[in-house]
Amino acid sequence: MRLLATAALVLGLALPAYGQPAAEPVVVELFTSQGCSSCPPADALLHELAAREDVLALALHVDYWDYIGWKDRFAIPSHTKRQKGYARRGGRRMIYTPQMIIMGQDDVVGADAMKVEEAITRQKKQPRPVSLTVARRGGDVLVRLKPKAQMPKGRLLVQLVRYTPERTVSIKRGELAGRTLSYANVVEDWQTAAEWDGAGDLEVSVPSPAGKPAAVLVQTDPFGPIIAAARVD
Repeated sequence: MRLLATAALVLGLALPAYGQPAAEPVVVELFTSQGCSSCPPADALLHELAAREDVLALALHVDYWDYIGWKDRFAIPSHTKRQKGYARRGGRRMIYTPQMIIMGQDDVVGADAMKVEEAITRQKKQPRPVSLTVARRGGDVLVRLKPKAQMPKGRLLVQLVRYTPERTVSIKRGELAGRTLSYANVVEDWQTAAEWDGAGDLEVSVPSPAGKPAAVLVQTDPFGPIIAAARVD
């Protein structure tokens, strides 16, 4: 299913001592919809990716298939905006579901497990120019960034992503009517916590309730490569 794309600092705090830098998973964003008949295989693949330590799998449900009879309960308009941003950045005129974007760079059909794995393997070999360490302190996530190589030019966004590991829906209408489907790592909130020029160390504290899975991503703006990522324990 395809759709023509339309043109569309927080205060640094002194942090406690940190342990080893967090693991560096490969970020896989799946743009999907409960109204998309070709999405279930990609949703199932994301479940497999979500179980891997070397991958940070995130499901971003979009809203542009809601008109065909079923309103996606997890869809957020900003997810559609993000997908369009990737399309513009990559020179693509179309957006579609299911689509996976790997590390903000590789565009792969979401159900193509072989191509997805090739992209993940390729990205794992790429050096990360920044050391990212995260830790919890009460209701906050403490983030520490330190350049370790030549940094990309331009503005860098430090982003906090909150998600639910698994959600299940019984779909009553639309192309998937009558099916009960499970979705992995459903993104519920995506916020920019800080902007960074990459010139020196950065330490920030971001409110995030304990017990709710989250991740920190560092990405070139707008909608460019993701240069660092870590899960928040």
